[in-house]
Amino acid sequence: MAENDKIKDALLILDSLGLPRPQRNERSALCLLALLNLTPEKTWAQAGNPLIGITPMMDFSREHYGKGYAPNTRETFRRQTIHQFVQAGIALYNPDRPDRPVNSPKAVYQISPETLALLKAFGKKEWKPSLKHYLSTNKTLSQIYAKERVQKLIPVRIAPGKEIKISPGEHSELIKAVVDDFAPRFASGAVLVYVGDTGEKWGYFDEKLLAKLGVTVDSHGKMPDVVLYYPGKEWLLLVESVTSHGPVDAKRHAELARLFAGARAGLVYVTAFPSRSVMTRYLGEIAWETEVWVADAPTHLIHFNGPRFLGPYSDKSPE
Repeated sequence: MAENDKIKDALLILDSLGLPRPQRNERSALCLLALLNLTPEKTWAQAGNPLIGITPMMDFSREHYGKGYAPNTRETFRRQTIHQFVQAGIALYNPDRPDRPVNSPKAVYQISPETLALLKAFGKKEWKPSLKHYLSTNKTLSQIYAKERVQKLIPVRIAPGKEIKISPGEHSELIKAVVDDFAPRFASGAVLVYVGDTGEKWGYFDEKLLAKLGVTVDSHGKMPDVVLYYPGKEWLLLVESVTSHGPVDAKRHAELARLFAGARAGLVYVTAFPSRSVMTRYLGEIAWETEVWVADAPTHLIHFNGPRFLGPYSDKSPE
């Protein structure tokens, strides 16, 4: 059917223009066709550039392509498709009156002149060279989002003059505080062995150093958020950063003990919290013979029982 062919073509175009996956769907394809006033019987060369609002786009989809959408999906059209079209430079917002108030019921959109010229070439021999030129002069939305993500990454110093960047978020901010504030205060001269990343899991991993210390971990091993080697004391500090779940409780203590069972260095278990208010929610879960550090009181360390303060334990009682 001509309707399905046009929708398939529009999906191919959205992919070619570098739209992220959430915008490569039937809804977005229909929005593109509506912006072009491209009904099933028309060719791409006959694409137009009407001024059109969200509700008329939905009406267009139903009348010409038999795709009906409930009125309450209007915001989905606007926030999950048209907003991204504008970001990508595919469509213009209120080109007839740029000063129109935000959220005005008279808001309209229009295909951009550059995109219109490109799409008129779809299906012709000029399509590929035109697309190549278009992409060379217009960043795709996927590229824009990737750049924004890189700009938001959190830098973590792993050695003097050397840093990595991990995914943004409260959890990563706490990991950074562990490396920047906890380690210099309580394990001066410690070497970073591992830093987790919510986006990549293995944000930084000195696998060779850990192997020298007697520990080999495969990709299925549930690593703590930060591992520090403290050569001055021959300790491995295993730090869990807790913003919403996961302190070093009895279960996690046992898991880490098994994971690092071959370590020649003594094991020190630390739970890091961003604040005392967060810590209080987990007081009943924290394992004995572990340490707690709170980022908003960085000069203090809380010791959970045991005869020594910040140090490894074994099954034998200390002398």
